[in-house]
Amino acid sequence: MKNDSFEKIIQKVTGATEIFKITVIQSLWSGYGNIVRYGLRGCERKTIIVKHVLLPDQAHHPRGWNTDISHQRKIKSYQVEMAWYREFADACDDSCRIPHCLAVESAENEMLMVLEDLDESGFPARKNSVSMAELKVCLSWLANFHATYLNRKPAELWETGTYWHLETRPDELQVLDDFPLKNAASKIDQKLKHSPYQTLVHGDAKLANFCFSKNGKEVAAVDFQYVGAGCGMKDVAYFISSCLYENECERHEVELLDFYFSELKQALMSKQASVDPEAVEQDWRALYPLAWTDFHRFIKGWSPGHWKIHGYSERISQKVINQLNVVSS
Repeated sequence: MKNDSFEKIIQKVTGATEIFKITVIQSLWSGYGNIVRYGLRGCERKTIIVKHVLLPDQAHHPRGWNTDISHQRKIKSYQVEMAWYREFADACDDSCRIPHCLAVESAENEMLMVLEDLDESGFPARKNSVSMAELKVCLSWLANFHATYLNRKPAELWETGTYWHLETRPDELQVLDDFPLKNAASKIDQKLKHSPYQTLVHGDAKLANFCFSKNGKEVAAVDFQYVGAGCGMKDVAYFISSCLYENECERHEVELLDFYFSELKQALMSKQASVDPEAVEQDWRALYPLAWTDFHRFIKGWSPGHWKIHGYSERISQKVINQLNVVSS
């Protein structure tokens, strides 16, 4: 996908007469491309975002494609994101706002996604920390997202969403030295998978992937590389863990879950008339500690000194393991 065809694609979908690079927003993993903001002239849009994935030559990859689990996972994640925008994204409304996709193209070793610039559309703020009100805006987004895709099959997406799920993280499990947690990992994964209320989860719903309006009352989400099937609690536990420290997690747990389920019930009543919101809440509330422990398992294997490994997570994890042991004994 040479620069001339690259620009032709952008011109075709925007009607622009001139395209110019403004800034590289970020580089992709291991230098496999960039996310770039382009300026436009001669059309309605002033700017667009281009996510351009450029894979290395297979023959020259230092560790070989077929043996590098991390590499393979990343390549699939870009393919999943393209499928997401192509086949699934249109179902999102203003209650779970995402960037509109203008084009998705791929060549032998390249992938191109041309996206609406959320900064231009009224979501220019990125936050390193949030107030409770702003945190709840994101939980409302998640509730509406989960309601929108409840019972939707993940064709072309991850069969199990999230970047930390057990099947794609054998290396981290192998080095985990918390043996009770290691032994419980498969049971936790199965219980989350066997919830009768499967939806699509964002899969990387951390604070950094939410774009806020100037007043912080509205939000949109980006980065759908790990979207796939799962229990909504995976996103909720992961998101809360990305915002709050240990004492805050404990202090606000009930308040935040109550708010999320209130939003989820309203969304289900408007979007999924045949589904019983009370039944979904009952099932998912019970799975929240397991979803938290599932991510805790990954973090302990991946980065044993990480700030998210704290007493609150350890207490939840121990309680989950004890309950699983009682059930299986």
